[in-house]
Amino acid sequence: MTSRRILRLSGPDTRDFLQGLVTNDVARLDEGAVYTAMLTPQGKLIADFFLVPDGPDVLVDVAADLADMLFKRLSMYKLRAQVTIEQTDLHLQRGTGPAPKGAVVDPRDPAMGWRAYGDADESDDGSDWNALRVALGIPETGQELTPDTFILETGFERLNGVDFRKGCYVGQEVTARMKHKTELRKGLARVRVEGPAESGTEITADGKVAGTLHTRSGDRALAYLRFDRAGDDMKAGDAVVTLETRL
Repeated sequence: MTSRRILRLSGPDTRDFLQGLVTNDVARLDEGAVYTAMLTPQGKLIADFFLVPDGPDVLVDVAADLADMLFKRLSMYKLRAQVTIEQTDLHLQRGTGPAPKGAVVDPRDPAMGWRAYGDADESDDGSDWNALRVALGIPETGQELTPDTFILETGFERLNGVDFRKGCYVGQEVTARMKHKTELRKGLARVRVEGPAESGTEITADGKVAGTLHTRSGDRALAYLRFDRAGDDMKAGDAVVTLETRL
């Protein structure tokens, strides 16, 4: 099953159109791929994706199960903008070894390797992506990223996914307020896990809900935690969970 879909935006208003919708500065496309997201007016995640320059056009690399929804939402916002939004037959290739011609560096972290787009079926070089994501603290759609996500709680600033100087976009006011006026009380963390526990298992501390266990690789995992309850006495089912670092 293909995990990603690639949309293409073209037309003279493409970059201005995207600039008013996404969390990052579209001008960064002059430097390479851009990681970004669209939010609700309440500041919650709709979809995260990559924008990739392709000549005058912009490719949108998005999780396959979000692609139709994102296509419809972009089309809804288009109004009179001179932008064409199309589905493509392009496929994602990615890896952490030598990059092929035309590949772009993953903008979240160079250690996540490269991404390239072409006609060949979706493929990668066998890298252990879960291990990399856990080590680097990188959330993924359908795992750590859900429709209830506030992006600052999952490290979007650290992952170059949001720009606080670019001006207005949908959800900008809530995101800026969380950045400047509040201390995050919940968020993504890397934890140690001793014992069997699967993704989605509730984490408790002193009998109270402290969060949820997500992607696991060996004895380390990503978790979404309430920081006021996170400590050395947490459990996920029968497994012992210890906070390693807030992300």
